[in-house]
Formats: sequence, C-alpha cells, structure tokens
Amino acid sequence: MKYQQIKSISLAWTGASGAPYGLRLLECLLKAEFRVFLMVSSAARVVLATEHGLKLSSAPDKATEQLRKLFPEGGELRVLGKDEWFSPPASGSAAPKQMVICPCSTGTLAAVATGMSNSLLERAADVVLKERGQLLLVPRETPFNAIHLEHMLKLSQLGAIIMPAAPGFYHHPKSIEDLIDFMVARILDHLGVEHALTDRWGYDKPKDSEIDN
Repeated sequence: MKYQQIKSISLAWTGASGAPYGLRLLECLLKAEFRVFLMVSSAARVVLATEHGLKLSSAPDKATEQLRKLFPEGGELRVLGKDEWFSPPASGSAAPKQMVICPCSTGTLAAVATGMSNSLLERAADVVLKERGQLLLVPRETPFNAIHLEHMLKLSQLGAIIMPAAPGFYHHPKSIEDLIDFMVARILDHLGVEHALTDRWGYDKPKDSEIDN
C-alpha cells in the first residue's frame, strides 16, 4: 500500500472496563474521516462481549468487517493483529503521530511505562513516545495503587497524557451515553478533532447572577 499523508491515528482497546468509550471514540474518529489503525487485546475482546454484547473476531479482517457494519460512515479502518510487525504503527517512519489507548488496563499501563513492546499495541505506544508524538491513555481502575500512580507519573513525565475515565456532571447528563460522550469529547479536544458531543463550560449557560442562591 502506498504511503499517503492523510489523517491517521492509532487506537488501542485493552482489558479495562470501559469498552463503550472505545467504541464511541472509534465511531467519532471515522466520522471525522481518520484512517484508524485499531489494535485490540485478547482481554479487550472479553470486555467487549461482557459490556457491549459484541463478540469481536480474533481475525483482523473479520473484526474489521464487524466494526464496519457497526460504523459504516467515513474514514478508513484497519484492525491489526498483535504480531503485525510490518504494519505502519510499528515503525517511526510510518506510524501516526497520535495514539489513544482507551480503555487502558493497568497491565498495559505498566507495559508502556517500562517499554516492554511485547505486542504491536505496546510497540505502537513506544513508537509514539520515541517520535515525540501524542499518546493519550485512558485508565479505568479504582482505586489506584502506588504502582499504577508511579507508572502514570513516569508516562506523564515522558509527555503522555493521562486521562482517567472520570466523566463530569456539570453538563447534566441524562443517560449513560451522555457520560460516555463527556469522556470522548475530552479525548477529541486533546486530539484537535472538532465535535459537538457536549456543551462546553461557560457557553450558553446562565450567569452566576442569574442563578438563585
């Protein structure tokens, strides 16, 4: 495949709870006409089946077809196997400059923080860090222990952005989907992707003087 300079991003789903965040983010990136290189861990497929009822194939081509049926609009999607070392995300000469791990398990957090690179997913994150790209990790765990926090601190010091899945409530969510969109909106903001998923703080809201105390 000829290398093309179009909007590309690496996206990874791992075994933390929060599969709906990853699915919604994929949908939004495709609608924004991104080429998405998607990496899915074995544990992530278990979580997808448990939380969303989606039994995603372990075969990359079949998984791509399944997800394209869910999200047929826009962009390009390529699901990658864990050993596809000749795919673009594995090399700094071709890898997208942006990557999101959402949701990010504490095991993946540890692997990325210590540069393990035992799978394509881990290698892709390592490449983004070494190329001084933008790496966002969305851990979903509570409470965090000292090991988790040390890994997050280390990655933050290396330039990664740590965005725990902690939705706010100031936009008055009415549904689970509203809470999901809050987190996905914050991720898209950091990626520089325009969206209208949620209201923004301070816009079209009553002023303090208009609120009864």
